[in-house]
Amino acid sequence: MTSKSQTKPQTPEQLARLEKQRLAKIEGAQALAQVDKEYVDVRRNMERLKALRLAKEAHDAANPPPVEPKKKKAAPKKLAVVKAPEPEAVGE
Repeated sequence: MTSKSQTKPQTPEQLARLEKQRLAKIEGAQALAQVDKEYVDVRRNMERLKALRLAKEAHDAANPPPVEPKKKKAAPKKLAVVKAPEPEAVGE
């Protein structure tokens, strides 16, 4: 009887498939690491922007802009009423 510990010689197609699987596993791990790094970078940037926004809001609350008095609207100008000239009588 043959034991399972003995391996058959593998065909070139099997070797190529195993190599392809090995490379896919390595590339998959690298892709996941890249995604994790990008996630961390995005979160760090969000925290930085939030801190800047909160600092600006605190500064604006402590130092409100000066209030300018509202200007009164000018009264609308009255239009001059132009009368049409009366027609002259002919023959008088």
